[in-house]
Amino acid sequence: MSVGFPWLEFAGLMLAFGINAVIPGADFAMVLRQSIGHDRRAALFTSAGIATSILVHGSYTLLGLGVIVGNSLMLFNILKWAGAAYLVWLAIAALRSPPPQPPAESDLAGAKRGDFAAFALGFLTNLLNPKAVLFFLALFTTLVSARTGGDIKVIYVLCMSIMLFAWFALVSVFFTTASVRQGFFRFGRWFNRVTGITFILLAVRVALAQQH
Repeated sequence: MSVGFPWLEFAGLMLAFGINAVIPGADFAMVLRQSIGHDRRAALFTSAGIATSILVHGSYTLLGLGVIVGNSLMLFNILKWAGAAYLVWLAIAALRSPPPQPPAESDLAGAKRGDFAAFALGFLTNLLNPKAVLFFLALFTTLVSARTGGDIKVIYVLCMSIMLFAWFALVSVFFTTASVRQGFFRFGRWFNRVTGITFILLAVRVALAQQH
């Protein structure tokens, strides 16, 4: 990084992004479900998918496409309803799933085959959130100076992705500790019901999202 790196701007951007990252939402609910319903490996791959999606959001924002989506009612609605439909699908899958149980040794053999699926769950959960489009647009228009170079903005996006992965990796590690998981296992089907209802409520929130 050069001597002229805008550290104050960087700190403000990371602070705003970090506060938003730790607020529970669809991403948190998905990582929690992967941690309890599957294992730490699945949760970490889902976390990586979420972090990778941030690179996509950041890329189209820097290219100016975020402004187009943010100002186009049709494009915004397409993304909004696709995101809501995806969350409803996740809710149905959660409600129909058997009660979470400790994974058997035989389940570990298929772990690698499920890595891509776990990654895709996280990637799509974040990518199809229309609020993410508006959030990135707001961040870069209000907190980042027009004089900031494109290479610096790329560093910003990379750091945001790394920060998000670090946060959800911590969430994954915490919720896959033996004592915490056992507590959730005792809830049985109620865990699936609560997570399913959570995804439905998140879908409703996405469906009601408005352009600003």
